[in-house]
Amino acid sequence: MGRVEAVCVSDKKGMVKKEVPEIILKENWGIEGDAHAGDWHRQVSLLAGESIDAVKEKMPHLKHGVFAENIVIRGLELTALAIGDRLVIDGQVVLEVTQIGKECHNAGCAIKKATGDCIMPKEGIFAKVVHGGVVKAGFAIAREERSLAGS
Repeated sequence: MGRVEAVCVSDKKGMVKKEVPEIILKENWGIEGDAHAGDWHRQVSLLAGESIDAVKEKMPHLKHGVFAENIVIRGLELTALAIGDRLVIDGQVVLEVTQIGKECHNAGCAIKKATGDCIMPKEGIFAKVVHGGVVKAGFAIAREERSLAGS
């Protein structure tokens, strides 16, 4: 089980997201007030805090949201997720993984240009909201256990 480290939004696509105290996720829509909300498969983006830490070794001034991530997670192996897996936040919010990785805008974001690499294309997790609710830093997050049919 992991923890939500930060939640971030932006009102325009292509902009750095800003850390906020809480977000409200709406079923089949995404995050209220976020530019990426809508009826599509990339309603919410997630990144591991541990991956961000590795980039901060080269760029220590980075703040949450700079990768356009909505939710920063710590203590949960996001790279082990597969499309279709579900994450449960605080026992109520359910996200379903719809895409892993995304190319940076304009052949490379500012971080890729500065460091030679970016974590979003390999480690960014995108999801749709299956069941909504409020999410804040400190909330627990876990991979939903699937029951095996016929066992």
